Amino acid sequence: MATLLAGCAQPGRVAETSDLGPAEAREAIVRLLPPNTDDRAGWATDIHAALTALELRSTPENLCAVLAITEQESSFRADPAVPGLPAIAWKEIDRRAESAGVPKLAVRAALALSSPDGRSYAERIDAVKTERQLSEIFEDFIGMVPLGKTFFASRNPVRTGGPMQVSIAFAEAHVQARRYPYPLRDSVRREVFTRRGGLYFGIAHLLAYDAPYDKLLYRFADFNAGRYASRNAAFQNALSVASGLPLTPDGDLLPHASDAPRGETERAAATLAGRLSLSDTAIRRDLERGEDAGFEKTALYERVFNHAERLGKRTLPRAALPRIDLHSPKFTRTLTTEWFANRVDERHRRCLARMAAPRDV
Repeated sequence: MATLLAGCAQPGRVAETSDLGPAEAREAIVRLLPPNTDDRAGWATDIHAALTALELRSTPENLCAVLAITEQESSFRADPAVPGLPAIAWKEIDRRAESAGVPKLAVRAALALSSPDGRSYAERIDAVKTERQLSEIFEDFIGMVPLGKTFFASRNPVRTGGPMQVSIAFAEAHVQARRYPYPLRDSVRREVFTRRGGLYFGIAHLLAYDAPYDKLLYRFADFNAGRYASRNAAFQNALSVASGLPLTPDGDLLPHASDAPRGETERAAATLAGRLSLSDTAIRRDLERGEDAGFEKTALYERVFNHAERLGKRTLPRAALPRIDLHSPKFTRTLTTEWFANRVDERHRRCLARMAAPRDV
């Protein structure tokens, strides 16, 4: 996760227009927010403050990128309600009980105990409406009930939250690398579920890293799939051309588990070791840089593209939408990273058009 935080400077290589001044930027945000948004001035203040704290430019492109992601993820609600959340929570609890080998009766008995607010944990789960509420239930359960630490291994199963649905793990790593600009009254987890915290960490994840993209579309894909996923998917495409082996361009260059066998990307690269004049150790070392900006400067990256372009006799793209099917109990239909990126990109284009449109006098 720490490598994901490298390069917290100006966002990528997208051609941008000039910055808006503080008052002009906040006024533009207020004007572009949906008419039914509560506390429009507060949203504008928190968005502009996050950009300033992260040393990011208040360009129309950046402002509309933040607005497009936030509209897609929460429709401008700091802690959006999730339909059917109690059923989702119970299903996750039962899944974890089965995985941990804990009898369901033991789990239900523990959840029947009174929680810190006087209701039983089960009653609170049955009444839950938002991810913040569910996260707080699990935090109480882990902290107060002995079975909680065993059952959840001290890991809260609510992994994203806030108006931009940012990863809580990302937020926790980010505060280790960069000072959080607001008073941290409780925990980073709880700060993610506030408007100011959710926007700050979401904007950091979206914009506060250097990426080789000529379109914000690829940042939108990265927001969903992980930083540099679009760059890595393009590398996988080039590697497939160079090796002749089919690869799924999902942006993951190595398996996440440290003890997992070699993945298809590493196996394909290994078949080119001789032609690329790289050892298996060197290939592995370069692939391990797939989550930071420096991967583009590795011998593996450069030689794979050079070899693939000589074979194909054409220039290959340096960014591609990752091919990933999205899975979440909150989804009622099949979604993909490509769908997400294109949907946000449409919102972004509409936002820019509205910003450029003449204002009514």
